[in-house]
Amino acid sequence: MTDRVQAVVIGGGVVGASVLYHLTRAGWTDLVLLERADLTAGSTWHAAGGIHPINADPTVAKLQKYTIELYREIEAESGQDCGIHMTGAIFLADTPERLDWLQMTDARGKYLGIDSEMIPVDEAARLLPIIDPRQFVGAMLDAEHGHVDPSGVTYAYARAATAAGAVIRRHTWARRIERTPDGAWRVGLYDTSRGDLAGTADAAGDDGCDDWIEATHVVNAGGLWAREVGRMVGVELPVLAMEHSYVVTEPLDDVISHNERTGEELMGSIDFGGEIYTRQEGQGLLVGTYDQAAVAWQRRQTPWDFERRLLTPDLERIAPSLDTAFRHFPVLGDAGIARVVNGPFTFSPDGNPLVGPIRGLPNYWSACGVLAGLCQGGGVGLALSNWMTTGDPGFDVWAMDLARFGDWATRPYTAAKVRENYRRRFSIAFPNEFLPEGRPLATTSIYEPQRAAGAVFGDVYGLEVPLWFAPEAGAVEDVTFGRSNAWPHVREEVQAVRNDVGLMETSGFAKFLVEGPGARAWLKHLLAGKLPQPGRIALAPMCNEAGNLTGDLTVACLPPATGTPDGPVQAVTGGATGNAATSERFIVFGSGIAERYYERWFEADLARWNNAAPHGAAASGTASRAPVWYRTLGTELCGVAIAGPKSRDLLSEVTDADVSDEAMRFGSFTALDVGWARAWCGRLSYTGDLGYELWTDASYLHHVFDLLMTHGRAHGLRLFGLAALNSLRLDKSFGSWAREYRPTYDPFEAALGRFVRFTRAGDDGSDFVGRAALIDKYGPDGASDSDGGVRGGAMSLCTWTFDGPTDESGFDAAGDEPVYCDGEPLGWVTSGGFAHHSNVSVAMGYVPAEFAHNDVDFGIEIVGERRAARLIDDCLWDPAGGAMRR
Repeated sequence: MTDRVQAVVIGGGVVGASVLYHLTRAGWTDLVLLERADLTAGSTWHAAGGIHPINADPTVAKLQKYTIELYREIEAESGQDCGIHMTGAIFLADTPERLDWLQMTDARGKYLGIDSEMIPVDEAARLLPIIDPRQFVGAMLDAEHGHVDPSGVTYAYARAATAAGAVIRRHTWARRIERTPDGAWRVGLYDTSRGDLAGTADAAGDDGCDDWIEATHVVNAGGLWAREVGRMVGVELPVLAMEHSYVVTEPLDDVISHNERTGEELMGSIDFGGEIYTRQEGQGLLVGTYDQAAVAWQRRQTPWDFERRLLTPDLERIAPSLDTAFRHFPVLGDAGIARVVNGPFTFSPDGNPLVGPIRGLPNYWSACGVLAGLCQGGGVGLALSNWMTTGDPGFDVWAMDLARFGDWATRPYTAAKVRENYRRRFSIAFPNEFLPEGRPLATTSIYEPQRAAGAVFGDVYGLEVPLWFAPEAGAVEDVTFGRSNAWPHVREEVQAVRNDVGLMETSGFAKFLVEGPGARAWLKHLLAGKLPQPGRIALAPMCNEAGNLTGDLTVACLPPATGTPDGPVQAVTGGATGNAATSERFIVFGSGIAERYYERWFEADLARWNNAAPHGAAASGTASRAPVWYRTLGTELCGVAIAGPKSRDLLSEVTDADVSDEAMRFGSFTALDVGWARAWCGRLSYTGDLGYELWTDASYLHHVFDLLMTHGRAHGLRLFGLAALNSLRLDKSFGSWAREYRPTYDPFEAALGRFVRFTRAGDDGSDFVGRAALIDKYGPDGASDSDGGVRGGAMSLCTWTFDGPTDESGFDAAGDEPVYCDGEPLGWVTSGGFAHHSNVSVAMGYVPAEFAHNDVDFGIEIVGERRAARLIDDCLWDPAGGAMRR
C-alpha cells in the first residue's frame, strides 16, 4: 500500500500533465500522475497542435493567451523543446455576416490585449499568397497564432513537474476509485507494462488490482476515457469523442517559393466558409476540417486497449469540405496527399471544457472535454490548481465550469449536442440563436398553450422557455447581429407590460427550500444581505471568501403555521388536512442556469457549517450548531409572473385574498389561493413595474395559467418572453447572472452594495462569507472614498445609451464589446439591447471606477463601428422605484 498523497491525476495527456505542473507551481509536490500507457497515448499525440487566443468567451480567450505565453517558460524551465512556431494567421470571411463576426472578435481583443487587426482582402492575399482573394470579403490578422509539438509540450509539463517533486507512473491503469471512511480517495492500480491494457490478465489482488494508492484529491483528466473514469465514482460526464481528420500534402512549390522569398514560414489560416484550418507542415500544408458528417466515436464505451492508434481515413466523408478548400486555396487543387490523419478527440455539448469540482464528490475534480488541449490546457491547469489549493479558481471560469450542465445532459443528449457543435465548429454563433438539437427536452404543463399562442422558444438549462410571441404559431426567429423579425413583437410585449399587464412563465428559475432549526443562522452566514422576516422577500448577494459574487439570490421567508387566536381567515396555515410547516422556512431563488453551481456551493458550505468549521476551513468534526438542510425544488415548483399597472386588478379577480397595497406591501411573500390552487405570491418584479410572482405545484400550473389568461383579457393581458424582459430590465439598469453578476466582481462594483449588511440586527456579521475581504476593500461601513467613488483598482457597473435607428434596421450591443474611455479600450459591455419603452439602445458594462463619471468621453464599438455613448446616472425609467411600490 502506497502512503497517501495529496492528489492523484488520472491521465497523461497534455491536460493531465498541465494540471500536475500547475499543482507543483502552487506548492503541492506530493503528487502522482497515473497513465495507463505512455504520455500522450490517447488523443494528444495526433493533434494538429494549433494555438491561438481567439475564443467567443473573453475568459477562455484570456486563458488561451496565458497558455500560449506559458510555452516559452516551460520550455526554458524543463529543457524540453516544445516545437513552438509563432507564424501568425489569417482569419478569412467569405460573407458579410462572417466579416461582422471578425470585426466583433477583433474589437473584443482590444481590451483582452490580443494582437489582432482587420485587414483588407488584398493584404490577406499578400501575407498568405495561397488564397484566392475573390472568394473573400474581409480578413483578420491574428499575430499570436501558431503551432507547437503536442508531445514536446506534454513532456515539458511532465519534466518540470517531476523536477519539482511530482511522480509520474506510466503503464499504471487507475482501474477502480473508492471513498475511504475518512473521506479520502482510494485508487486501485493495474500494471499494464506487460502489454495488457484491457486488464484481462490476473492481477495480484482478488479485486482486479495489483496495488492501491490513497489520495486526498483525485483529478479526472482521462481524455478519451473521461466517461469511464467518471463512471468509477458514479458520474456520467457529458463528453463524447468525435472522429476528426486532417490531411498533409506533399511539398508544394508555392510554399517552398514563399519560404525562400521571405525567409519565413507560411502563415496559418482559419477559413469559416470552408470550415477548414491550414498551416505549413514541412514544405507542404496541413489542412484540417470539421466535416458535416460529424461521426461520433465509441458512443457508449471507449476501449481500454486503444493506444496511440488512428482511425480508418475517410476521404469521401470530408470531400465536401475539401471541395470548398480547393476553391478558396487553389494551390490545393493539384496537391498530392502525403498522409491522412483521422483520430478521436473529445467534445462537451457546447464545445468548452468541463472543469471543476463535482457535486456530491468532495475533492474529485474534472479536467475533461478539452478539445483544444494545446490552446487551453495551460489555462485549465492554472484554474484547476488554484481551485484545488485555495478553494477558488482565481478568476471567472463560468464558461468552463462543469456545473453549467445538470443531470438533463444525458449520454444521448450529449451525443446529439456534440455532433451539432462539431458541425458548427467554424460557424458563426449569433447572439439570438438557440440551436435545435436535443430539444425540446424539459417542458412544463403550459408549454403547449404558449406554443399555440405563438411562443418562439429557447432552451435554458434544459428547459424550454418563451423568448417572444409571434402573431401565429410556428414562427422562427431570424438569426442576426442586428435586430431580428422578433423586434416589433417584443416592442408590443414591452408596451403591454408598461401600460396594461403582461404574463410570463418563471418556472426556469433555480429554487431551493431551506429548512431546519439552524436555517436562519446558516443563511445569515452564507448571504451578505439582510434576511427577510416571515412573510417577506428580499434580494441578498452571495459572495466567496474574496468578497466576489457567487450569486444574486432572492430569499423569501415562509412564516410558521403555529396557529392564530380566534382563527381569522388571514391566519397562516400549513395545509388543508395536515400541518408540517410549524417553523419558519426559506425559499431561495436564483438564476436557472446556475442551479447545479448553487447546489455545489450550498453543499460544500453546509458540510463545514454543520461540523462547526468556518468557510474555507476543514470540518472540525464537532457539531455545535442547530441543523439545517435544503433541497432543490426544480420544476416541481413552477411559476408565472404578472407585471404592469393593471396586475393588481387582475390578481384580485382570481383570488379572494386581500391584495391591496395596504395588505400586501412591496416585498411581501404570502400563501394565497389562485382559483382552486394554492400558491405562494411574492410582490416584486424584475420588470421594475408593479408585479407579482406566483409559485405553485407543477400540477396546478395549467389551472393558474388558464385562470389568469381568461380574466386577463379584460385588462389587455399579453404574454411576454425573455426578450421583452431583457428590454424592461434595461430600463431599470437591472443586472443578470453570468453577465453583470459574476465572480469577477464584488457587490459594490456590481451596484449591489446597498443590499450588503456588514452589521445586522442580532448578528455582528462577522461570519458572513466574504465580509472580511469586503471590509478590507471598502471599510467597515462599506463607504466610498473621500471623492465619492469606489476605492482604487475596482471596477464599476455602468449603463450607457447611444444614438441610432429606433426601428428594425439598427444594431444593439449584445455583450463583450469594448468600452472606450477617452479613447482607450478600458472596459467591456456585459449585456445590452433596445429599451423599447425608453426608445433607446442601451448597454451595461464595467469600466475602472475612476472613469465612471460624465466627464469621460465614452465610446462602444458595435459590429465594427465605434459609437459615442452617454453614461446614465441612475436608470432610464422610474429611478425612484415608485412603479414597483404603487
